[in-house]
Amino acid sequence: MLRLSDPLTELKGIGDKTAQAFTAAGLLNVNDLLHHFPASYERLPELRPMAEIGGEGKVCVCGRASGFAALFHKNGRSLLQFPFEDGSARAKVTVFGMPYLKKQIVPGRELLLFAYAKRKGEQLFLTQPRFLSREEYESGIRKLTPRYPLSGALTQNQLRKAVSQALEAAEQIGEYLPEQILKERKLPGISAAIRGMHAPADMEEVYAARRRLAFDEFFLFLARMELLKEGTEKEESAYRICGGRAAAEEYVSGLPYELTAAQRRSIDEILGDMESGYMMNRLLQGDVGSGKTAVAFAAAAAVIAEGHQAVLMAPTEVLAAQHYRDARKLAEERPELSFRPVLLSSSLKAAEKREAKKRMESGEANLLIGTHALIQEAVVMKDAALVITDEQHRFGVRQRMSLSEKGKGPHVLVMSATPIPRTLGLILYGDLDISLIDELPARRLPVKNALVDESWREKLYQFMYKRILEGRQVYVICPQVEEGEDAEIRSVGEYGAELRERFPEQVRIAILHGRMKAAEKNAVMESFAAGETDILVSTTVVEVGVNVPNATVMVVENAERFGLSQLHQLRGRVGRGEHQSYCVFVAGGSAELSRRTQERLNILKETNDGFRIAEEDLKQRGPGDFFGLRQSGTPMFCIADIFTDAQLLTETKQSIQTLSRDKDQSFRKLRDILKERDLTYSEFHGICL
Repeated sequence: MLRLSDPLTELKGIGDKTAQAFTAAGLLNVNDLLHHFPASYERLPELRPMAEIGGEGKVCVCGRASGFAALFHKNGRSLLQFPFEDGSARAKVTVFGMPYLKKQIVPGRELLLFAYAKRKGEQLFLTQPRFLSREEYESGIRKLTPRYPLSGALTQNQLRKAVSQALEAAEQIGEYLPEQILKERKLPGISAAIRGMHAPADMEEVYAARRRLAFDEFFLFLARMELLKEGTEKEESAYRICGGRAAAEEYVSGLPYELTAAQRRSIDEILGDMESGYMMNRLLQGDVGSGKTAVAFAAAAAVIAEGHQAVLMAPTEVLAAQHYRDARKLAEERPELSFRPVLLSSSLKAAEKREAKKRMESGEANLLIGTHALIQEAVVMKDAALVITDEQHRFGVRQRMSLSEKGKGPHVLVMSATPIPRTLGLILYGDLDISLIDELPARRLPVKNALVDESWREKLYQFMYKRILEGRQVYVICPQVEEGEDAEIRSVGEYGAELRERFPEQVRIAILHGRMKAAEKNAVMESFAAGETDILVSTTVVEVGVNVPNATVMVVENAERFGLSQLHQLRGRVGRGEHQSYCVFVAGGSAELSRRTQERLNILKETNDGFRIAEEDLKQRGPGDFFGLRQSGTPMFCIADIFTDAQLLTETKQSIQTLSRDKDQSFRKLRDILKERDLTYSEFHGICL
């Protein structure tokens, strides 16, 4: 019998080489595979003559190869092309990453293809087809077929075949919720939900399954948060910062701009907490570009003036390096602040790491900046009185707790740019004190927004080039890394190559994505920040990135694939300097999709207020809005959505309170485990056996 802990080599068709591809995607065992959920579902369309195919979209066609297949290599990947006809028209078929098909594509061979169709003039192109048997087609028009997120060398067929076998083990995932709560919340059992996501009979089953899995994700998150809050309520602190206001005010008075009233209010609330004699546990929430870092440095100045250390942990090396550069500049230009910064990250050389750790332990450095490398056991801090976590949702609860345990009960400040509506914030953060920066600096010009479709492509390129000639820089965001992953959407590699052909040689173009090594990503971002790159083509890894005031244009391709909140986060990369900035949302797909997208994205044209956008997102979205890429852009959850599932979040909170009050055994077991280690979502289900 197949077990959840079994390696994937126990499944038919997965040998050592294929298992390596699954491992590279983070799928190590059967339980991991069961928790790799579809991103969308599809039902095969009826067969159509190619002569009737107009614009873009997915189609099923039946015809024959009218020539041999030619094999090419592009950017290190294989590309197969062959001519195809069905008696009504001809097309050119392109297949990525399957060179072994070359020998099978011979003139006259009949093929049934499910492909993405696109016309360029009179020429019809069919991209990345699935080769179907007649039986597969007949089955596919009757039932839903899952489409999984792909990574590396994995294919949809490999994932589907593996998951269909793994479903045998779904019954082993034990139910941890009492029958009463399942009935009250109208939730299916956990094993039924797992099967419903992978092999649904209809969309109603998908919705029910997703609701249960979203409930579980909220449940695990809120259970972690309850533990994180334990012991922090009104607990006495070893650090009573009574003389820090003068230093904080000195830092503020030396800034080249006036702080907003919201920034000053937040600083006052933070200083009040640190003066109280009790441990501060505060969330600093502010929209992108609202000036949270200035508030954090003011708090650090207060602590450093009292002779203690302040710690700042960032989620990426790029962001940590930016904070460090800012701190170094302050130390050099304003010695009265007594800032002695040090940087610790995994990319440093061994000697540099040893030196950084030595300065932290001795107290020579008093402003400690870094990535998760700061929470390693080998890192010793002499006198950490304040720990600040930037973009807090990108760290696990255990990581944040580990950082706060480095000192003797330090004050804790977590910062977030995710615009969560206040009602949801109260549920997510409970008794955590919240400081809200709800206004942008007056010196900032509002970003001008536009929503366009493919017909504006030439004008868009002209607009980008004009800004570059003025000395400005441009971001271009694409939803995927490589061409062929999803034929309907733009990729970083494809777009970068297209721009190099479109613009003169002197226009400097670079690409950036999450599969690059940390050192490569840092080098690309630092080059862009230094003005050495004109156009940066990237995935959403720039959502949390360096501050580049000279970048004034943000182009988001396939904007319909992102949620409003994530689009707003991306837009926050521009509008940070004195020049007028622009954000252009390019909608792809059919005319019908563009109309729906227009309605949803209009709110981004109307306002730059992230909190209003979050509220509107909550009003506009429905439970079916989880197809394709993540919609909300809130990276703390993979399935659940704090906007769409706001009511479910409230119900989950109530269920936890009930289980805690009734001293439920499963809940107590979960809490005991969470005290020892942070669980992933799949591990959470795996322990309930």
